[in-house]
Amino acid sequence: MLTKFKWLSMALKNATRNRRRSLVTLAIAATGTAAALLGGGFALYTYQSLAQASARDTGHLVVAAPRFFDGVENMPLEHGLPEPEALARELLARADVKRVLPRLQFSGLISNGDKSEIFLGTGVDATQEFVVKGPFMKREAGELLDGQPGKGPGVVIGKGLAKILSAGPGSMLTLMTTTTNGSLNALDVTVKGVVSTGIADIDKRLAMVDLATAQSLLLTTKVSSLSVYLRDIDSTDGAAAALRVAHGDRLDIRTWLDQAVFYKSVKGLYDRIFGFLGVIVLVIVLFSVTNTLAMAVLERTREIGTLRAMGATPGEVMRVFTLEGLALGSGGAIAGMLLAGGVALFLMVSGFQMPPPPGRTDGYPLVVAVSAPMYAGAVVVVALLSGAASWFISRRAAHQSVVEALGHV
Repeated sequence: MLTKFKWLSMALKNATRNRRRSLVTLAIAATGTAAALLGGGFALYTYQSLAQASARDTGHLVVAAPRFFDGVENMPLEHGLPEPEALARELLARADVKRVLPRLQFSGLISNGDKSEIFLGTGVDATQEFVVKGPFMKREAGELLDGQPGKGPGVVIGKGLAKILSAGPGSMLTLMTTTTNGSLNALDVTVKGVVSTGIADIDKRLAMVDLATAQSLLLTTKVSSLSVYLRDIDSTDGAAAALRVAHGDRLDIRTWLDQAVFYKSVKGLYDRIFGFLGVIVLVIVLFSVTNTLAMAVLERTREIGTLRAMGATPGEVMRVFTLEGLALGSGGAIAGMLLAGGVALFLMVSGFQMPPPPGRTDGYPLVVAVSAPMYAGAVVVVALLSGAASWFISRRAAHQSVVEALGHV
């Protein structure tokens, strides 16, 4: 009775009998595995980037008054959040909360005296807002809001809006909007800076002012919502559940994922595309290993008969071929894993840029994420499929009669 080690040694020796065929099989398995890992890594990096962009834009949690997210208001801030300072202090007392930023959403007309355009404005905490935006808001010219009193009201506008109004840092503009009591109000502001979000449609309407400026323009002390930034994005669901238990009767709490329509659309599309491509790659690898083992079984039929005549059981014969398939599949998968890791490292240091996607003005780096669970999963799947194919191919030869196997030509 052979030990498990000797069975494995026999399978490895059989795999190296026809080295050219085995190397071709390993190359196909490695290339297929690397292609699947690179496609999955690109999708994973895209998911991570979009998740960070969405979370930085809205906050990991958005806390607002009931009915705010319905989007139906007869008057500005009808469903605004009163007394935001006290609630912000309460939220900041939580250990998992890093920042709480008030935001006031409003809209109206912005004019340079000769031309007027519709704008979508946001009143922000100027000392923290641009910190959390990070790389997802690029400063094109001038400075950002400093939030310091005594310098007059300032505004930061999008690149597209600045172009339409022929405005730049130092330009004087007028904001006009409807107040919370339904009257019109206007305010002269100085352009402090010009920014770009990378999305052309947003840049044509973007205007950001200090929160106090926005509240004075709308004649209110309310804010639209509080954006809660956590220390870890993975704790979003737990923090949301805890806040709903504590404030569910008087507040409406949404996570960044609830607001991330673009993220969910892209993820759904990429899941289907790369999932389909992954299945195709696995089928190619499976057929390659199956063909190699089928040829090996056909060539060694008389050898199988000899083993059977010497007392080997069909199960032992099938074990040899299954281990051989596992060796070819796992060897190719490990080589593919190393190849994918090398390509991912090269792309990380090379700085290749992808062209801007539809609707955006800026490209993004071509980076492929490396995920240990994804790599380990790919190796296991390819190895198990190869072993299963080998077991299936060797069944017929292992169970045929000894006389027929010895007489095979």
